[in-house]
Amino acid sequence: MKKDFLEITDFTTEELWETLELAKKIKDEVKSGKFIPRLADKTMSMVFAKPSARTRVSFEIGMVQLGGYALYLSPNDIGIGKREAVKDIARVLSGYNDIIMARLFDHKHMEEMAKYATVPVINGLTDYNHPCQVMADIMTVWEHRGNLDNLKVVFVGDGNNVANSWINLACRLPMHFVISTPCGYEPEQWLLDKAKNAGLSTVEAIADPLEAVKNADVIYADVWTSMGQEEEKAKRLSDFAEFQINAEMLSHAKPDCKIMHCLPAHRGEEITDEVLDGPNSIVFDEAENRMHAQKAIISFLFGITK
Repeated sequence: MKKDFLEITDFTTEELWETLELAKKIKDEVKSGKFIPRLADKTMSMVFAKPSARTRVSFEIGMVQLGGYALYLSPNDIGIGKREAVKDIARVLSGYNDIIMARLFDHKHMEEMAKYATVPVINGLTDYNHPCQVMADIMTVWEHRGNLDNLKVVFVGDGNNVANSWINLACRLPMHFVISTPCGYEPEQWLLDKAKNAGLSTVEAIADPLEAVKNADVIYADVWTSMGQEEEKAKRLSDFAEFQINAEMLSHAKPDCKIMHCLPAHRGEEITDEVLDGPNSIVFDEAENRMHAQKAIISFLFGITK
């Protein structure tokens, strides 16, 4: 049976670790100048309803490094769910390709894509979640700490798709995960309950960001206004004013606390230049690891774990 990667919990804990270990191995190979063609002659269609520089470049170059080929399909090429039915394009692309990556708005479209595709489907982002990003994130934390023991991660800002994937990760890997948002921007309660009921991690929502980041190993930021929310920007800037990640907030965390951001950053809004470019920031290692983590995910979906 084919396997898809639509959310973190599609992989078991063991599968997550196998994928992370493969990502580390692949990265080490690249750094030593080796490009092992694990996916020689395999092809990927990349369906973009929502544009992104990092997602396109990391998947496209990643497939090249694996010996395969990736084709970019822009929002105007398909008009998914509008000009062409999701289930139709899923069937068509399955006939042309070995794997599909899609970056969509509506998560139901992603689920429909996976249902009708006969090849593996990877979620490059939906409004609900962003699993490839969080795989790169936890790889980066592991890389910098050497382990994930007694890990406290604090997500400060909007309870958005990236936050949702961190909550899903807490269902698979033990951690202390805290989310701090203004009132009205919290993740869905059912998702928080799902992570709590998994019994593996401590999961909390703490409204006061300075209280939330106490003893944090990682503070995570994302934009306050995502693509498609531009009309809400003025209100969001006001609502999130106390949630900026700055030197004052960082002083309440552990001295060696790592700063993460999935990018693109709105400098001077959710995070200051001083922090983003500072010694605690691992943001650009995190960005690079998108490519290596995704190469491992692609390989794993083809049954390649070494």
